[in-house]
Order: sequence, then C-alpha cells, then structure tokens
Amino acid sequence: MIAEIYFALISVLAAGGGGGGLLSVDQGLAFWTTLTFLLLLFLLRKFAWKPILTALKQRELAIKESLEQAEKAKEEAKKILSQNEANLAKAEEESKKIIEQSRLYAENLKQQILSESKSQAKKLLDDASLEIERKKIAALDELKIQIAQIAVDAASKILRENLDSEKNKNLVQNYIKEISKN
Repeated sequence: MIAEIYFALISVLAAGGGGGGLLSVDQGLAFWTTLTFLLLLFLLRKFAWKPILTALKQRELAIKESLEQAEKAKEEAKKILSQNEANLAKAEEESKKIIEQSRLYAENLKQQILSESKSQAKKLLDDASLEIERKKIAALDELKIQIAQIAVDAASKILRENLDSEKNKNLVQNYIKEISKN
C-alpha cells in the first residue's frame, strides 16, 4: 500500500517534466530508492520485525503478570488487613472481658474482706462482753464475800460488846462509815 502510494507519487512527478528542478524526478534514482526502501522493508520484516514483536509481546506479558501479581498482593493485603482488624476487635473484646472479670473479682474480694472483718469485730466484741460479764460476776462474788465477812465481823463485835441500844446504833453507824470508806 505504501509502495503503491510511492509509485503514484513518482509517476505524477515524472509526468510533470522539466529539467532538474526541486520537483523534478529522476526515474533511475526513484527506482533505486524504491527498491532500497522495499528491500529495507523486507529485511526489517524478515529479521527485525519478529524479534521486535517478540520483545513487545514479552514486555506485554511481563507487564500483565506484574499487574496480576500486584492485584493478588492487593487482595492479600486487604485480607490481612481485615484479619488484623478482626484480631484487634477480638483482642479489645477479650481485654474488656478481662477487665470486667477483674473488677468483679475485686468487688467480691472486697465484700469477702468486709464480711470477714465484721465477723472478727463481732467476735472480738462478743469475747470482750463475755470477759466483762465474767469479771463483773467475779467482782460481785468477791463483793458478796466481803459483805458477808463484814456482816459477820459486825455481828461478832455487837455480840462481844453487848451494849445498850444507843451504843449499838453508834457502833453500826461507825461500821457503815468504815465500809463506805473502803
């Protein structure tokens, strides 16, 4: 096709006639130029065209493979990202659960400690009350013994002196004064 256009152009220029102007065509030169061009085309097609096409196809395949690998890598990255996000959400959920369990454990421990301390305090109070009651009873028993001794001592004095009633009254009052001092 290019050759046909070239020959048509040559014949048009040749028909114009003239002698050596810019647009004048030498038929021998045109023939050899055309023959050289066609030979160059043939040689390029025979020897260079296939390697060039092969190189272009290889380049195209390499680019295609690179794009496919990039797409696969992108998909894998998306998958890993979604897995990481899921793992992060799971970790957050587990940490919240652990914090809640720790809070409940601390609350239970606090209640247990309070309960134990209240029971220990109640036991101490009960023990103290029992000790106070025991000492009170012991003191009252001691007091009864002393009162009985005092009464016996008073009665023996009264009997020994066997005095008249006026002296008995004075003696009892003196003895009561002595008791209140003790």
